[in-house]
Amino acid sequence: MPFAEVNNIKICYEIYGEGYPLLLVHGYDAKKEVWVAQIGALSEKFKVITVDLRSSGKSDRTEEPYTMDKLVEDLKGLMDFLKIEKANLMGQSMGGWIIQNFLLKYPEPAGKLILIATNHKGAGIHVLKESLIKEIEIREKDPVEAFLKHARLMYHQKFRKEMEENLSKKFHGIWSPEDLIKESTLDPKSTRDLENLATASASHNTLEKLDQIKNPTLLITGSHDRMSPKIVLDQMHEKLPNSTLKLFDKTGHKSFLSKAPEVNQVILEFLAD
Repeated sequence: MPFAEVNNIKICYEIYGEGYPLLLVHGYDAKKEVWVAQIGALSEKFKVITVDLRSSGKSDRTEEPYTMDKLVEDLKGLMDFLKIEKANLMGQSMGGWIIQNFLLKYPEPAGKLILIATNHKGAGIHVLKESLIKEIEIREKDPVEAFLKHARLMYHQKFRKEMEENLSKKFHGIWSPEDLIKESTLDPKSTRDLENLATASASHNTLEKLDQIKNPTLLITGSHDRMSPKIVLDQMHEKLPNSTLKLFDKTGHKSFLSKAPEVNQVILEFLAD
């Protein structure tokens, strides 16, 4: 698996397909493998680059705290390492926070933006952190229980029940709950990783600056997203001068997994325009 030497650490990334670059940035609780349902569809048209943020996946885990700006510089450093002058950027949840701050600092290297289930401020990240720290203890004893507990925050009730009834079911022919459970046990975040990412993200606050981001932006929200409610995406849509808002009914925070084909189609149509 390839690594980039960026800001004195190693950042793990993978590349799929060819064409115009599309950089995918995962959320707080995730790593690059979270895009399992997007890579196949999007890499048919684009050079898809997935990345493990620092403190995530196979990238370096630094002990000392860092800032949101450091996460921004990591992305810029990766683009420079890969000699990418311009790319479309897609981020989910905290990944969308990082992209917003990236755009405010580096508008030139960014093409179109896709922001999924994200927010304009970092409020509440420490509450989620405490929940995820508790899940670490549960996962060590029972990964299935930890996954199902986490699923309550991430998915619509109906979809969650569908997963619970058959953990081996392949949704959209791509992934099963068993796949996600297994992945959750590989390179998991430590308490220190969660602390550092939360500290960096808590300062995120972009609402009054979003009018500076002129890039075509697709906002994706779920009707039952408890982490990033639709009202938050409405506020962002109002502030971003060149944005489109797409609502997916009966979905939670991870609509890109639960409604992967529909979400992928909307993304491809947006990028094709």
